Amino acid sequence: MCQTQQEQGQEQQFFIKSNIKIIRLKNDISAYLKKNKGSSLKVNSILKKLRLSQDKREQVKRALTELVKEQKVIKEGKYYGYSEISEPEILTGEIDFGKDGRILVSRISGDKKKVSDKYKIAAGKNIRVEIGDIVEFKLIDSPEGKTAQVINIKDRGRKYLSGKFESQKAYGIVYPDSREVKREILISYKDFKNAETGDKVYIELLNPESINDEFTDLRGVVTEVLGKAGDRSAEEKSILRKFSLIKEFPPEVESEAAKIRVTYNIRDRVDLREKNIFTIDPADAKDFDDAVSIEVQEDGTYMLGVHIADVSHFVTENSVIDREAVKRATSVYLVRNVIPMLPERLSNDICSLKPGVDRLTFSVFIHLSKRGAVKNFDIKKTIISSKRRFTYEEAQEIIETKKGDFADELLTMYKLSKTITLKRLKEESLDFDSSEVKFVFDKTGDVKDIVVKERLDSMRLIEEFMLLANKCATVFVNNLSKNLKINLPFIYRVHDMPNKEKMRELGEFVKQFGYSINPEEKNSLRKLLNAIEGKPEEYIINNLLIRSMAKAIYTEKNIGHYGLGFKDYSHFTSPIRRYPDLLVHRMLYDYIYNEKQIEEKAGYYRKIIPEIGKQSSVMEQNAEQAERESIKLMQGEYISRHIGDEYEGIVSGLIQYGMFVEIMEILVEGMIRFRDIQDDYYEYDEKNHIARGRRKGKTFRAGQKVRIKVMRVNKETKKIDFVLIN
Repeated sequence: MCQTQQEQGQEQQFFIKSNIKIIRLKNDISAYLKKNKGSSLKVNSILKKLRLSQDKREQVKRALTELVKEQKVIKEGKYYGYSEISEPEILTGEIDFGKDGRILVSRISGDKKKVSDKYKIAAGKNIRVEIGDIVEFKLIDSPEGKTAQVINIKDRGRKYLSGKFESQKAYGIVYPDSREVKREILISYKDFKNAETGDKVYIELLNPESINDEFTDLRGVVTEVLGKAGDRSAEEKSILRKFSLIKEFPPEVESEAAKIRVTYNIRDRVDLREKNIFTIDPADAKDFDDAVSIEVQEDGTYMLGVHIADVSHFVTENSVIDREAVKRATSVYLVRNVIPMLPERLSNDICSLKPGVDRLTFSVFIHLSKRGAVKNFDIKKTIISSKRRFTYEEAQEIIETKKGDFADELLTMYKLSKTITLKRLKEESLDFDSSEVKFVFDKTGDVKDIVVKERLDSMRLIEEFMLLANKCATVFVNNLSKNLKINLPFIYRVHDMPNKEKMRELGEFVKQFGYSINPEEKNSLRKLLNAIEGKPEEYIINNLLIRSMAKAIYTEKNIGHYGLGFKDYSHFTSPIRRYPDLLVHRMLYDYIYNEKQIEEKAGYYRKIIPEIGKQSSVMEQNAEQAERESIKLMQGEYISRHIGDEYEGIVSGLIQYGMFVEIMEILVEGMIRFRDIQDDYYEYDEKNHIARGRRKGKTFRAGQKVRIKVMRVNKETKKIDFVLIN
């Protein structure tokens, strides 16, 4: 279909604002006012002095507004003049992870090399940035010292978004599903790609550098029509596109995977095929990457074996499969879809520790005292044949009934794991207990029910053994460094101390429940976690405490793991689904079996670890966000069939215009807007964390139980509204 001249003219008029050269205009105004210091001019005078026509008046006003914000121009009433405030130096930097997992700016020198200067990003209304963005910033003073105020994004690369499309005939508008981009995006008629009003579309943003520029229209092109907005299939596709998740592997990767054969030399491995080794996993798991074994020694001590799939034996460094794995960095587990890090032939077949077949493994043998203390440990390449595949529920039943396959081993493991857990918690570890949901689907694929997963003892058992194996693998490398007097590089899983300001905010918040914490003392947080156990406010405070923590990341710098209380920690136990674990396996092999080349290998790993750590951290956070959106989508679908139904809920948070309420039995969160509460006019008291009725004085606070009715559900925005039942 061709555009008429009138439609072309309308489109040209609509996009004309995007072509205004605001930067050049700002430079002209600033230069003129600087040259004529001491003079103050109105907008009309500036137009006249710069020989601009009246139709440029709005453009000049925009330019002046920006110059005032940048403190390059001062405004007094209707008059503008040159600002004598000395301008701070404009620096260039790259957005990166700080050691606490939060973003910061790494300064880049004139020759485009990073320098050692790193700055936290100033609080307040800053430009939204992402890891890898190249930005311009200036340094400002803050209570934390010099912090970076980002003023411009120089290079953002290509940017893709999904959203709902609306046709205006001559042009289209996309309303994005993005917390970062909240403005509509304009689509030229020729770039519709047959999209129609109401479609969910995937678009490329043509001017991502203008995301934070309120005076420039955002423009894009439709790259794919995903379906009708609100339909589950379209929304699921939207999540995949939004987080750049591709399930299918490139043909060359699948081809390489198909050629892999299981070959090995038994003399290079410890043969454990006759040992009682088994796996314990979720019922729906297909990639079994860890197995366990236990033997009671003659003196009553224990030999715990943690046997991990030897993925590094099959995925060689810099192979086609390896390069794709680095890009993905992690498997992503959406509610109805798994986007694996490795092709299925590897993840679900030759690497998976299936029962009754020989499998290559990397094992940690941990000698533990009767009280669960590590006496010593060893790490070896092995071969196993799993004797049984347990689900968590099957293992739990044997623990409770004391009957069933390998009951002696399971009961011994359970007893030992409880001892290790108590020992860990008595030392420096924090025990967060966040709830997860499971969806039950009917024959047609619709969500029939939502249940809260129970954290079984069998789950805790495996978690505890994996934590211990990860710790031992890391301690091994650090001990080897000391023995060889070589600084062996390693990729650590680190977790920094929490932000002091966030801890102070948490301290103020928990006062309303009668608790107090000392933000400076970790033991104070542990006492809080014990005190809230089983209380109505447990879930809220637990989640808030988790959000107050730093984010765990992968890095070459070992600062320890605050949450676990470990000085040395990494990830070793899941190489099928996490790239850092695969890298750890390679490093351990080289450090253990290639001692003659250890310095050469160390130099190589020193070069590659920083970028792999950053990539893995970015993709991990990307996966977490995608998984959360997938859960919200299914929760929205379920609750949309329960409009008008009543539930017991708990107030999970308050903001200026309403309060969030969580239906505890299904962990579905929605909002009650103050405007929808009929008995009074409610206002949020930020200082006391409560909402109070203006006339009657009735209050609402976090942790309070309320009865609600489901009022409306927006499947596109994944927002749910409740109304209060008095």
